[in-house]
Amino acid sequence: MNNNRYLYWITFVAINGGLLFGLNMAGIAGATDMIKSEFSLTDSGLGTVAALLTIGCLIGALFTGNFADKYGRKNVMIATAVLYIVSALGCALSNSFFSLAAFRVLSGIAVGATSVVGPLYISEISPAQKRGTLVSMNQFAITIGILLAYVIDYWVMDWGENSWRYMMVVPAFFGTVYLVLLLTSFPKSPRWLLSQGRKEEAIKVLEKVGGKVLIESELPEMEKSIFSERNKPKIRFSELFKGKTGKIVLIGTIIAALQQITGINAVIMFSPDIFQVAGSAKGDSMMQSMIVGLVNFLMTIVALWLVDKKGRKTLLLWGATGMIFSLAYLTYAFSMPTQHGVSVLIALLVYISFFAASFAPVMWVIISEIYPNRIKGLAMSFSTAISWLCTFLTVYFAPVIQGALGLNYLFGIFGIFSVIAFVFVKIWIPETKGKSLEQIEIELKLK
Repeated sequence: MNNNRYLYWITFVAINGGLLFGLNMAGIAGATDMIKSEFSLTDSGLGTVAALLTIGCLIGALFTGNFADKYGRKNVMIATAVLYIVSALGCALSNSFFSLAAFRVLSGIAVGATSVVGPLYISEISPAQKRGTLVSMNQFAITIGILLAYVIDYWVMDWGENSWRYMMVVPAFFGTVYLVLLLTSFPKSPRWLLSQGRKEEAIKVLEKVGGKVLIESELPEMEKSIFSERNKPKIRFSELFKGKTGKIVLIGTIIAALQQITGINAVIMFSPDIFQVAGSAKGDSMMQSMIVGLVNFLMTIVALWLVDKKGRKTLLLWGATGMIFSLAYLTYAFSMPTQHGVSVLIALLVYISFFAASFAPVMWVIISEIYPNRIKGLAMSFSTAISWLCTFLTVYFAPVIQGALGLNYLFGIFGIFSVIAFVFVKIWIPETKGKSLEQIEIELKLK
């Protein structure tokens, strides 16, 4: 297997975690009405069921960095595959609100861990000139998972009163495939191997990934960076917030938070309900949600094409601009006595398009690049945990705000945060395109 084929193969295996991420996030979209009826839930109760996954995500993200540093990226990925299987089966077989809630939290732990370890692993295995594209492939897999969830929900929604159970069990099948691939044909991260003093194994992986050219160009910098870190005391959590390191962690954490509080997961999870408010029937709203998922998928391909050509910062600025205008229109549209389903669909597609081509993949690229190796696991865990906390608040309060104030207020709030995101990116986000991780560390004056 030539170098590129091997690199793409292990990236493919790694992004199966992203596929399961998307399946778990969007799989509940077609099931909300049935779950609400099955367990006699209020709007707040439904928001709780949907948002509990994000509480699990927060927990999973918060602890994954330490586990990934201690036990290795691959072993954490294997653990998440097992969690995906168990939680999907548990959700599908739940006979009470509490058991469903518990297994939603468990699936969230798997998603949260994946959101840290997936980009972390891919960034460490990738040559500098391909890193942006390959890390973005994880987000691409998430969009495939979201689209697949919508398609499956649409397909099985008329299979009777238990059709929601079929929707919830799907990740178990894909989780089994992921587990088999990890156990049979997946290497450990070369940077992690070097940090454990396993240089010969690291060289073998690097040679398979990029040949002798990669070994000559990046191995010396990796060794120098990791050797310098060995002479430093073990990173403590409090160090993340001090001095120059604290500034970088703050930048990474704010961009991670802004990715979520601009509203994406509320739109993904509740898009069928949004379309019904705009006047669509249940079946039509699920079809429109599939269109949302398809556009999300297609525009992520645009991001894959542009992230290593135009740069991270440019994509983020254009993305924020498009989101601001589309959310402004949605705020206006839902302020009117009646809405036109087609115009709402178009505006949502514009919003999804700009998000998918910018903040969706680029945030993960940024935080996987700007943190130095010594703090990378812990810092990515912290930033991702804050991101999931923001996701929880967004998903929990979205149906509450919609019920109490209306969708115009909800989209208006998301629009304000999009303006804040534009200003923040313009002032604070550095350009990291085409630079090695060690070079980025030097330019950010962390060495």
